[in-house]
Amino acid sequence: MHPDFPFEPLAPTGDPSACWVGPRHLAGDDGRLYDAVADTLAGLGWTSLAIVRGRQVPDEAPEDRQVLRSTVLHISPDSLRWAQWVLPDEPFHLGNLPIAWQVSARAGLSSPLAQWSAYFTPEVPGEVLADFLAALDARDQPALSLGGSELVLDAVTAHGWLRDVDQPGAGAVDPTFASHIRLGEVPPLIQDADPRALVAEADEAVLAGWQAWAEPVLGAGYLWAASFGPSVPHDLVAAFADSLSSSAPVLRRVLPESTRDRLLCAPAS
Repeated sequence: MHPDFPFEPLAPTGDPSACWVGPRHLAGDDGRLYDAVADTLAGLGWTSLAIVRGRQVPDEAPEDRQVLRSTVLHISPDSLRWAQWVLPDEPFHLGNLPIAWQVSARAGLSSPLAQWSAYFTPEVPGEVLADFLAALDARDQPALSLGGSELVLDAVTAHGWLRDVDQPGAGAVDPTFASHIRLGEVPPLIQDADPRALVAEADEAVLAGWQAWAEPVLGAGYLWAASFGPSVPHDLVAAFADSLSSSAPVLRRVLPESTRDRLLCAPAS
């Protein structure tokens, strides 16, 4: 059931507390979601800018300045896509979890507004978000969709996930019924350039976007959540879904409490 899981160590790490863990969709972010993503973006040549808001009184030394909020913005070389670490900046919530990363892209330099945005809470595995960003970086036109919604479902079912019984064309769940991905109505505050996302009347069909989440114990709260605006290209969501559902293990030193007993672990050294 887990062909890629290393019951023999894959490589020594020198850290006896590290282990190879699966399934990755329940493995959490190892407490380093910012570092994992920031390192990926730096490797792709994206520029990082610190955005600091604070309070400083006259004649106050810089080291005494009170920082109220601080975020970090990463911008691609062509300025068509960006990722912002918003966790310290009082973000809104998905499934009662704060947003950690917001990723956006625009169609061209002539428009300052994002064509679409995607949102990720803490405990989304850093490897999954890194793969999504690598796919985004590889696109010449980040706002142009290169395929339909079946790309997303094909990505997860290829790794053993099951199509939703009630909506087989719009959702899937992992074999343990802990993690889900579904195409449907987006939560409030999800930004999208398509005006229909904001002006739909009560009796009109709303624009659908992909939502993904892990709820290890039904009714006990979410481990993580992700939301993609209606205009996010399906092929980019498929890259996220493919990585999320992969049976390849991930290296972890910190395991989520809610899934600790559901993870397969192999010592890394």
